[in-house]
Amino acid sequence: MEQVLTLVVKLQVDINQQQLLNDTVTAFASACNWINQNVNPNLTNRNSIQAVCYKDVKAQFGLTANHVVRACARIGANRLTARQKAVRPRVGDRRKRQFLQVGEPAQRTGLGTRTKTGKRVKYIKPTSFDCDARTFRFIEETWAVSISTIGKRLTLPINASNYHRGQLKGQKPTSAQVCLHRDGNWYVHIQLKSEAPKTKKTNNVIGVDFGRRDIAVTSTGKSWSGKEIQETRDKYSRVRASLQKKASQGTRATRRRARQILKRLSGRERRYQAWLNHNISKVIIAEAKETQSFVSIEDLAGIRERTNQKPRNKTERRRSNSWAFYQLRTFLEYKRLKEGVELLAINPAYTSQTCHCSLHIGLRSNKSFKCSNQTCRWTGDADENGSKMIALVGLSVNQAGGSQFLTCSITEGLLKASCL
Repeated sequence: MEQVLTLVVKLQVDINQQQLLNDTVTAFASACNWINQNVNPNLTNRNSIQAVCYKDVKAQFGLTANHVVRACARIGANRLTARQKAVRPRVGDRRKRQFLQVGEPAQRTGLGTRTKTGKRVKYIKPTSFDCDARTFRFIEETWAVSISTIGKRLTLPINASNYHRGQLKGQKPTSAQVCLHRDGNWYVHIQLKSEAPKTKKTNNVIGVDFGRRDIAVTSTGKSWSGKEIQETRDKYSRVRASLQKKASQGTRATRRRARQILKRLSGRERRYQAWLNHNISKVIIAEAKETQSFVSIEDLAGIRERTNQKPRNKTERRRSNSWAFYQLRTFLEYKRLKEGVELLAINPAYTSQTCHCSLHIGLRSNKSFKCSNQTCRWTGDADENGSKMIALVGLSVNQAGGSQFLTCSITEGLLKASCL
């Protein structure tokens, strides 16, 4: 499987070069918007779009041939993304849901994603343009990049850190994206493609239980509390509410100052959450690689729709909807590719209510779990029990004849977790 590593590197641009980049990004965005408005909206294939508009776009916007091709490719990709929307399976389908390995096409089960028409690409902002092997070249000798614009080809030095130099050394990237970030500086997103290492079959497994009270709990004893991120989100929510009130009801100077502060605070909460999820996923994948284990996680698709149907107050609804479990899953997915670790997403039904020792349905109350089986009577942390149960289910799915892992020696209660 091919993996793509994107390096975001700052460019050293003078005034004249900045004007050329601005002209190019404006022309590229204008070309994309013209293609989107004038080409049949049902076309999503790059070659099909290019066949009907290439000459017109090239003559009208002054782009190079390869930039026109990339503009057609961007519109095709954006249209395809806009038309595809994940639809939650019907209630009757949930019982039939199969256990999918992450990255496996959902079409194999007949569930998963379904194409939904009606969505359209609205507008492309002039903030970036795409480059391919003919419009972009990395120069390792001088640590610079050569980029084609609508005026001339520019050679721009890059601010490469030690990490960037280590990743780029000896590489010949063939694609990149030149972007104007919100800070007003120009960056190049260099894409490095490589073959991911093959995963190996193993009986070792790390189960991961996702939650809000504890962001993640592993079957090996590691856990990350969600108290700090919840307090951070609550603080930013209070600050935003106060500033938004001042921005609409205060004096003119107060309103202006409140808007400035809101702009400065924009994205801080999101970046903190991403930083936290990066750290959690990094530790989990590193442990899996070290112990030669695969990772078993819960497939929580559609959980927001189900929980939002329950009556809750405004604060609880906000906390639940800001839970970034899907981001943590995506971070685990791409990090495991790099390290050659297998990742399995299982159906979470009853995993938090089943005792991992006796496979008997127990009693869960907040953070505590108690097995109702008279022979077992296991008690402990509910999330720890859930993570170990997720590990058992993942192991049974991943191994041939894996149902043996869901068999217990206790005569009373559930001998096999058939309800899972």
